[in-house]
Amino acid sequence: MNRFRVSKFRHTEARPPRREAWISDIRTGTAPSCGNHIKSSCSLIAFNSDRPGVLGIVPLEGQGEDKRHVTHLGCHSDLVTDLDFSPFDDFLLATGSADRTVKLWRLPAPGQALPSGPGLVLGPEDVQVEVLQFHPTVDGVLVSAAGTAVKVWDVAKQQPLTELAAHGDLVQGAAWSRDGALVGTTCKDKQLRIFDPRVKPEVSQSTQAHESNRDGRLAWTGTQEHLVSTGFNQMREREVKLWDTRHFSSALTSLTLDTSPGSLMPLLDPDSGLLVLAGKGESQLSCYEVAPQQPALSPVTQCLLESALRGAALVPRRALAVMGCEVLRVLQLSDTAIMPISYHVPRKTVEFHQDLFPDTAGCVPASDPHAWWAGSNQQVQRVSLHPAHRPRSSFTSRLVYPAEPPADVASPAETPVGDVDPSEGFSSPPSSLTSPSTPSSLGPSLSSTSGISTSPSQRSLQSLLGPSSKFRHAQGTVLHRDSHITNLKGLNLTTPGESDGFCANQLRVAVPLLSSGGQVAVLELRKPGRLPDTALPTLQNGAAVTDLAWDPFDPHRLAVAGEDARIRLWRVPPEGLEKVLTTPEAVLTGHTEKIYSLRFHPLAANILASSSYDLTIRIWDLQAGAERLRLQGHQDQIFGLAWSPDGQQLATVCKDGRLRVYKPRSGADPLQEGPGPEGARGARIVWVCNGLCLLVSGFDSRSERQLLLYSAQALAGGPLAILGLDVAPSTLLPSYDPDTGLVLLTGKGDTRVFLYELLPEAPFFLECNSFTSSDPHKGFVLLPKSECDVREVEFARCLRLRQTSLEPVAFRLPRVRVRLDPHSLTPSPHPSPSGALGPGWPCHETAPLAALWGTCTPSYAEIQKPQTGVPGLAILPPPPTDATVPWALVSASGQPPPPSMQKEFFQDDVFPDTAITWEPVLSAKAWLEGANGQPRLLSLQPPGMTPVSQAPREAPARRAPSSALYLEEKSDQQKKEELLNAMVAKLGNREDPLPQDSFEGVDEDEWD
Repeated sequence: MNRFRVSKFRHTEARPPRREAWISDIRTGTAPSCGNHIKSSCSLIAFNSDRPGVLGIVPLEGQGEDKRHVTHLGCHSDLVTDLDFSPFDDFLLATGSADRTVKLWRLPAPGQALPSGPGLVLGPEDVQVEVLQFHPTVDGVLVSAAGTAVKVWDVAKQQPLTELAAHGDLVQGAAWSRDGALVGTTCKDKQLRIFDPRVKPEVSQSTQAHESNRDGRLAWTGTQEHLVSTGFNQMREREVKLWDTRHFSSALTSLTLDTSPGSLMPLLDPDSGLLVLAGKGESQLSCYEVAPQQPALSPVTQCLLESALRGAALVPRRALAVMGCEVLRVLQLSDTAIMPISYHVPRKTVEFHQDLFPDTAGCVPASDPHAWWAGSNQQVQRVSLHPAHRPRSSFTSRLVYPAEPPADVASPAETPVGDVDPSEGFSSPPSSLTSPSTPSSLGPSLSSTSGISTSPSQRSLQSLLGPSSKFRHAQGTVLHRDSHITNLKGLNLTTPGESDGFCANQLRVAVPLLSSGGQVAVLELRKPGRLPDTALPTLQNGAAVTDLAWDPFDPHRLAVAGEDARIRLWRVPPEGLEKVLTTPEAVLTGHTEKIYSLRFHPLAANILASSSYDLTIRIWDLQAGAERLRLQGHQDQIFGLAWSPDGQQLATVCKDGRLRVYKPRSGADPLQEGPGPEGARGARIVWVCNGLCLLVSGFDSRSERQLLLYSAQALAGGPLAILGLDVAPSTLLPSYDPDTGLVLLTGKGDTRVFLYELLPEAPFFLECNSFTSSDPHKGFVLLPKSECDVREVEFARCLRLRQTSLEPVAFRLPRVRVRLDPHSLTPSPHPSPSGALGPGWPCHETAPLAALWGTCTPSYAEIQKPQTGVPGLAILPPPPTDATVPWALVSASGQPPPPSMQKEFFQDDVFPDTAITWEPVLSAKAWLEGANGQPRLLSLQPPGMTPVSQAPREAPARRAPSSALYLEEKSDQQKKEELLNAMVAKLGNREDPLPQDSFEGVDEDEWD
């Protein structure tokens, strides 16, 4: 016997797909959980989208040459943490969520409508669900882990069969053995546990798996005795271990890999013994062969990826291309695409290789939950993968009924036995439980707050899809280069995380420089252009700058905090800084450690709050140059602070994981406290929703950036909602616009600015279009509302600091400029730009969509073909800023675009009266003595513009095609000519004239 085993997989090669095979144009998200974020059945793929609680659903295989269409299923009210397809029913999906529930969904075949609600709901649990997995041999049994609790569910009865003994910490992984008899778990307490849930809920065996408590996973091999675990050792090196449950005190073999921070996802195929290790955030897949008999973890091949991996899943073995010797297929989830990566053994592809493809588990369950719980160990009948011998039957679970039960699926009266015919189905008791509050499948959504009238059909559609923001189509645009300030040199790009990096008001920008002595450059926004190559005049602080802020009521006064625990107040001349200043107007002393951040009072003049490493917050009277109030109670570094809109309260977020709200004039101790973000890397806080809520940006325990929304009156109850965004090192800096309810979020070094509309009630976060740039920015600040160009529906203007330039960015809501003639059914004689509407008007002939102007972006309009009068949908390029639409359009219902879509009106639905934030309401003395006030409001309506709310409404005028179109009888000769023309067009005759050859000329007088 040869002592050296030769593997049949030794020449296996990974084949990354061509871009044509990618499932692209998607936006994915990675929830802070122990899940893999993507799963596959033999028919469908489900993955986490970038919207909380929403999954993307896409067919596994493309239909002909058509591009696979991604649909979205609204599953939960919070993040989807894990998901799993039934091993028997390709269309039965289970989802777990941070909303503490598990839901089962009956997905339709591709092309059909997604369900409006779940078929079954399990829970709620005490904390968020982390892991779930279907039983491998029984239909209707599922294991879930939430916190320290692991439950085995009888899904049909919606009750747990048993709850396993509590773990010492968070359960990070749970998996069934291949025969379904045992459950293995990994835990943050570093223990690997084996349970036999039908014998006792207590642990049967346990051992220390890995020395670190970081994300641990496990996967069973093809036998009950062996399993694989992944984790980290004490040196933070990633490692893989092979275990034998009969000798559980130590691992059979161990493999140490590297020190990468990404947690390893073990994807193990029990039939072949091939193990793929996928690290989150990495660009490589490693394949090993697991050989328990050796024992050994033998390397097979590695695959380099084009983009960072966010999640990974194995395609079931029954869906592989066995005649092409495809032994594995891994689905890589990236930020914008799903890439199927095939593993092939190079052999002749004209025959079936039995040694590579042994029989695998079929799609008919072996028993029901009652029989399994009573002790049945019956196994799923194995089926051949040979295409000629493979059974063609499918199984439909009765846990969740299809919309129309298939007629060809039998429901046996008794439990199937070992020699059951695979063509028979197996039924479980159904459930009628639904969740009316569950969001339905999501698509292009309608806004209930847009001020645009909608038809009854649209309102019913809106109630189905859920609310959406009227700012969802917002567009961020970098303004013309003439408004940029360029040739910036020597910027200090290492300011503390508690600082925005620079500050701006309506007149000036203050930017710290890298030069010694804490120098700050002051740039005039009214003087854009290239800065001189010579040194700029600066403010000399004498100590490194930690934060800086402009006085909102005095545009010439700048407060600068330094590492020397002092606050310096500078007075910039009205004409700008023309020489170096070394002596500040005033210096505030009192803090004993360096200062974190500065915040001016929103209503009272000469009131400034500062936080410091001495763990205190001090409130200063700048007119007197003295400290007036001191707040205490923090146990660690203060990450951020914010005044309430009415100036009566002050909120803080701290490294000790707590939020605090103070009433500074009432006492030095916090009024209330609550739990903050789990991560200790940094956080920010801001008051939103008219002071009803607090928004906190921070990190979770896995260093993923997240947003937490709190009720300002009930911090102790925890956040109302949590939204996970992405993994990045910098803290998200929130800029909130109280007029629109929008928050802009980005971090230093980011290339993307997130936009969300915030609501004090569910769904809390309404996503809008984000702004992206080609290179990272070093800072991003919001300018006062008075700087917006409301005529162009510009609702926010920001400044973006780059390495060598400062650029204004305008955020606008696209609205059309002109009013269109609803009675004109023929195109204008003027040529359409870019050939948008040529002869015949290329359009998609579909059923009319009523009041389309109220449901989509202004880049869409309804038209009518002049030849037939058939309504359709045309896609038009957005017109230039000062252009008019040179063709006539009409909606299918005969209505013109509503006034709220026309720029000639003042959009008072977008621009309510704004607070005058540049004038104080109170003096420092009055506020310190207990007085309160409200800011004055200012209308942003430009002279000569009519508010959209007062615009005249035109009565709809319905136009019907002439009856002659229907009564005209065509001759045989006309029919032959039409048929011949259609055949020639189908064949693409090259002698046909080009479309532009048929354009008519335009008389000179028609251009006027």
